Amino acid sequence: MKKTAFILCALVISALAGAQGIDLSGSWKLNSSKSKLNAEFSMAPKSLNIAQTGNDLSVERHSEFQGQEFVSNDKFTLDGKECTNAGFMDSEKKSTAVWSDDKKSLKVISKIAIGDGGEMVITEIFKLDGDSLVIDSSSSSSFGDMAETMVYDK
Repeated sequence: MKKTAFILCALVISALAGAQGIDLSGSWKLNSSKSKLNAEFSMAPKSLNIAQTGNDLSVERHSEFQGQEFVSNDKFTLDGKECTNAGFMDSEKKSTAVWSDDKKSLKVISKIAIGDGGEMVITEIFKLDGDSLVIDSSSSSSFGDMAETMVYDK
């Protein structure tokens, strides 16, 4: 009886762990040589600090733009509910984060209002490749479309 209860408990814990998906937590540094970045303008942060606990994901991005360094922070829930974070220049960024069916990648779709009724849509797919974090990022707005693959090492 004890053995059956132990096995059942182990299966439940295993199922719950699998339902959460991969763990993206860590301090990550951009590996430019492995990444596919836009030559003229890249949105790739130089480093990321990611904390993932239960249903919550926090992403701290350390970026540089026109010689100025800045830090942005996003908080997401991993259940597909909309989350609101600070966007560019006092705008709001509304995002949803959803696991893939196999729980091996996380898709974050963010929408930011720009200009007179315009909108920028940013799609990021986070996945692990060995010891590297890979983010496939694309954006679309009235300014055009852009896509990058950012590779980060711990």
